[in-house]
Amino acid sequence: MNKIEIPNHVLNALNLLKNNGFEAFLVGGCVRDYLLNKTPKDWDLTTNAKPEEIISVFKDFKTLYENDFGTVAVFIENNLLEITTYRIEGGYLDKRHPKDINWTKNIEDDLKRRDFTINAMAMEVSYGTTKIIDLYEGKKDLKEKIIRTVGIADERFNEDALRMLRAIRFLSVLGDDWQIEKNTLSSIAKNKELLKNISEERIRDELVKIINSDHAKKGIMLLKETGLMHYIIPELESGYGCNQNKHHVYDVFEHNLESLNFAVKKKYNTHIRFAALLHDISKPEAKRGNGENATFYNHEIMGAKATKKILNRLKFAKKDIDKIVNLVRYHLFYYNVEEVTESSIRRLIKNVGIENMEDLIKLRMCDRIGSGCPKAEPYKLRHLKYLIEKVSKDPISVKMLKINGEDIIDLLKINPSKKIGLILEILLAEVLENPEKNKKQYLQERTLSLGLMKDEKLESMAKKSKNEVDTIISKEDDMTKEKYWLV
Repeated sequence: MNKIEIPNHVLNALNLLKNNGFEAFLVGGCVRDYLLNKTPKDWDLTTNAKPEEIISVFKDFKTLYENDFGTVAVFIENNLLEITTYRIEGGYLDKRHPKDINWTKNIEDDLKRRDFTINAMAMEVSYGTTKIIDLYEGKKDLKEKIIRTVGIADERFNEDALRMLRAIRFLSVLGDDWQIEKNTLSSIAKNKELLKNISEERIRDELVKIINSDHAKKGIMLLKETGLMHYIIPELESGYGCNQNKHHVYDVFEHNLESLNFAVKKKYNTHIRFAALLHDISKPEAKRGNGENATFYNHEIMGAKATKKILNRLKFAKKDIDKIVNLVRYHLFYYNVEEVTESSIRRLIKNVGIENMEDLIKLRMCDRIGSGCPKAEPYKLRHLKYLIEKVSKDPISVKMLKINGEDIIDLLKINPSKKIGLILEILLAEVLENPEKNKKQYLQERTLSLGLMKDEKLESMAKKSKNEVDTIISKEDDMTKEKYWLV
C-alpha cells in the first residue's frame, strides 16, 4: 500500500478540471516518485484543456504565467501548481527544442513524447482510488530499477541531447542499485557529441543535481565512461591514470572522486562537493618526477585558476565561483600544532574569510580521506578550531584597523593614491602579527614613518608581507603531508 498522500490542493485542482468537463492526470516524475513511495518535490498535472481553458477554469485563482509549451502555473491554496496541456512535438531544430508544438486530446500522444519509461506514466485519481496509465512498462522498469528511453534511444537523444545527461542524473539520484538499460547506455556513448548543442546553463543544472545526489561518485564515473565528461569538464580526464606518490593510494582522477564521495557521505554542501571534485584538477600539469617521490608544487594555485575557468565556462554565479575557487586555492593550508602561531591563523582567516573556515576544514578532511589514508589525530582538528575561535575577533582586514584611508590622507596631506592602499596593507600585516599594535596612536606614528618612503619601497614591503602570508599558510603539500596532516 502506498504511504504517500496526495496533497489536498492537488486533488482539488484535479477535481476542478474534471468538474468542468476535462480530463486530468498526475504525470511524469511525481508519478514515478509516488510509486517509489517517495514524496514528490513537485506535483505536475496534465490535461486535455487548452491553456486558455485552464486559465478559465482557475479564474478564481492567481495565474502566474503561461509558456509556449502549454504550461500554466496556478497559485492554489498557497501552493504553486503547474498544469500542462497534452501536446505533440514536431521535429527538433537544435537537438533540444521542438520546432513546433500542437495540442492533442489524447493522453497517449502526450506520454509517447517523454524521455524515459519511468517518467512516461500518468495517474488518474478518483474518489480515493488511483489508476496508472503505463504504455511503456514504466512500472516494470521501476521494479527492476532500470532507466530506459521511451522507444528508440537514438531518436530520443537526437530530439533532445540533454536527455543523455538526465539519464545519468536519474541514476545518481535514484540509487546505487539502479542501472541504465544496455541499449540506452550504448546510445549515450554513441551520441555523446550531441551534448555540444546544449547550453552551458542546462548542462550546469544537471551537473549540480548529480553532484548533490547521494550517488555522485557513480554519476561522475559514468560521465567519464560514456564520454560525456569530455564535453563538460575535460580537465578532469587528465587525472585518469596520473599516478601520485607515496602519500596517495589512488591516481588523481580516483582521488578526486573519493574526495567527492566523502563529501557526499558527510552530507556536505554543494560548494564543498565541487571543491572536493576539483581541488587537484591541476596536479597532472604540475607533476614533476615519477614514482613515490613525485611532487606537485603550486598545484593548488594552478588548480584555483583552472577551477575558475571551468566554473565560468559552465556559467556558475560569481558568488559560487568565488567560494569554490577560494576553497581550492587554500586547501593545502599548513597546520602543525607545535609550529603554527596565532598570527598565521589570523593570516589564514584574512585570505579565506572567517565564514569559509568550516568549509575549508571539511574540504581538507575530504582530501585526506580521498587519499586512502587513515584519519590523523582528532586533537589537531580540535586545536585548530580552538585557535580559530580565539583569534576570530582579532583584526584580520583593513576595515578592522583603527585607521582608514581618510585618516592617512589627513596625516600625510596627500591626495588619494595607491600609496594609501600600500600603507594600509603594511599596517595590516603588522597587526596580523601582533593585534596589540591596532592602536590609533601607534598606527598614526607608523603611517607618518611609512609616508616618507617612496612608492617603490612600499610596494616591495607590501609584496613581502603578502608572500609571507602565503608561505606560512600554504607550504608544499607532498613534502609536508606525512608529518603535518590535519585530519
